[in-house]
Amino acid sequence: MCGRFTLRTRTAALAEQFGGEPPAELGLRYNIAPTQSVAIIRILPEVAGRHWQMVRWGLIPSWAKDVSIGNRMINARAETIAEKPSFRAAFRRRRCLIPADGYFEWQKTDSGKQPFYLHLDDDRPFAMAGLWESWVNPATSQPLQTCTIITTQANQVTQPIHDRMPVILSPADHDLWLDPQYQDANRLVALLRPFGGPELRADPVETYVNSPRNDDPRCIEIRKSASW
Repeated sequence: MCGRFTLRTRTAALAEQFGGEPPAELGLRYNIAPTQSVAIIRILPEVAGRHWQMVRWGLIPSWAKDVSIGNRMINARAETIAEKPSFRAAFRRRRCLIPADGYFEWQKTDSGKQPFYLHLDDDRPFAMAGLWESWVNPATSQPLQTCTIITTQANQVTQPIHDRMPVILSPADHDLWLDPQYQDANRLVALLRPFGGPELRADPVETYVNSPRNDDPRCIEIRKSASW
């Protein structure tokens, strides 16, 4: 799964890599957690080019009765995304990129869960495959936009830590994934594969990251006492 991630890259670098104009409120984040606001990139018919938006992490289907369902929809499995009722409509027309420069995963050990920070060895940002949805609160008639991160089977780097990982899309596949008019489900699902690059690394970090209240550089400091 993917339950926490970072986006600490400056907005100018994000704009250069992904295009569009990142939101002004996008600050440096070291421990992004579910239900918080995250940045997504998508294509909208009324907006030229790639469009950035801050949305709530935890997808709420349009037919949901209340917001609480989003707490269970932070991830969508690539293997069932085209058929599962919660995600299939968004998969057809509301696909997005979720920029990040690392994510956290917890490995079960005899002494408890050890957090790891997984990132590219040059710390450059990457795009996770996501879906977005628009939901209207039936009690207030207020709209709320939400998203989910798609996960797939772990690659060789991440498998010793966890059996799932977020889909990290190849830059060559970004345009196809974002195109709301593209409808070949088989080809789209084929993009949702484990990351193949050898440059992904996993660093053990302190349990300081366990609390979503902690959101500073200490979250990604390598655990000095670890012998991995």
